[in-house]
Amino acid sequence: MSISIGVVGAGQFAPSFLRLWTAHPEVTDVRLTDVLPDRLAEVAERQGVSITYQSFEEMLASDVDAVAIFTQRWLHGEMAIRALEAGKHVYSTVPMAIEADQIARIIELVKETGLTYMMGETSFYYPSSVYCRDKLAKGEFGRVFYCEGDYVHDMDLGFYEAYQYSGGENWKATASYPPLLYPTHSVGGVLGAWQTHAVSVSAIGVRDQRGDGVFDEEISQFGNDFSNATALFEVAGGGAFRTNEFRRVGYPSHIRESRFRFFGTDASMEQLATVALWQDKKGVRDISELLEPKATLAPDDPSLQHIAPALRAAFTSGSAPVHDRTRLPREFDHLHNGHEGSHHFLADDFVTAVNTGTLPSVNAWVAARYTLPGIVAHESARQGGIRLDIPDFGDAPA
Repeated sequence: MSISIGVVGAGQFAPSFLRLWTAHPEVTDVRLTDVLPDRLAEVAERQGVSITYQSFEEMLASDVDAVAIFTQRWLHGEMAIRALEAGKHVYSTVPMAIEADQIARIIELVKETGLTYMMGETSFYYPSSVYCRDKLAKGEFGRVFYCEGDYVHDMDLGFYEAYQYSGGENWKATASYPPLLYPTHSVGGVLGAWQTHAVSVSAIGVRDQRGDGVFDEEISQFGNDFSNATALFEVAGGGAFRTNEFRRVGYPSHIRESRFRFFGTDASMEQLATVALWQDKKGVRDISELLEPKATLAPDDPSLQHIAPALRAAFTSGSAPVHDRTRLPREFDHLHNGHEGSHHFLADDFVTAVNTGTLPSVNAWVAARYTLPGIVAHESARQGGIRLDIPDFGDAPA
């Protein structure tokens, strides 16, 4: 079985997946739409896409099998709902949605229709998560009781350019996007290895002081003035994890924007920007090389010319030694990867799930557990750190 995939949004991120799905042996064709006609035409020509649509509505009315949503992050939930209602399988970039009702509706539609929904959370395949998932499965941590996940990406390191590219004249209104509504890199990196879910949260937001009109609640489309936020989550079965979502931080996010720590009764793993350590009661082992993806594309490659230099490292990483590439199509072997080696696996996961009728790695139920904690955490921060319960939609049906 083969499928056609319609990509929605021809921005900076989409071309990486356009190339992968075009090369995938089980994808018949890749199509494209964007709200900006000139950008649509330019990207379609550059990527060799022959079928384009002038609107999302036109794509949904077509015979395309699946849609892949690469639009502004606050649009994902509603667009996924519309696509599922139109009978299309859905791949969505993160986050799943910014409202709990949208998450509930997506899960309801997946149950009703049997269609595939997958959220492309890169941290599920970050080498640290892959490594810790394996160690947890083998019981080498003992009982895990506490974890930490950080997404520490300073606005000065590429985010200004990215929001200016996508937001037009009013880019400051959207650049104020609340950090905790983009929680899936930090939350997903923890829960992608630790098989549990968050049940409550207390969060603190730090109000911005830059004074440049970004994170100004009077300008913000979201009424948000938090540029940094920290959340402490209680998990089912006992234990906790803490996440940081920082947009004003003195940290080299171009080297590693996400980092994790796992603590168990028998062993622990700690990761920083340039080092990762496995520790037990006997000593410490440096595992940095195991978790280090090797670049497959030069940062000055012409295909990255539209991406801010400070963001290009995320699009050039290859695979790390802990990645098992044997399950991937051989057509991917010489195509560049991205976000710590995750792109190849995510692109293949979606195609495989649709073609086999199996659940993808980050299916609707998993995506809800990565996304909803941040929505509730943002509300906790808005209320001064009050502890709030986090609803749960359960496990995916067997």
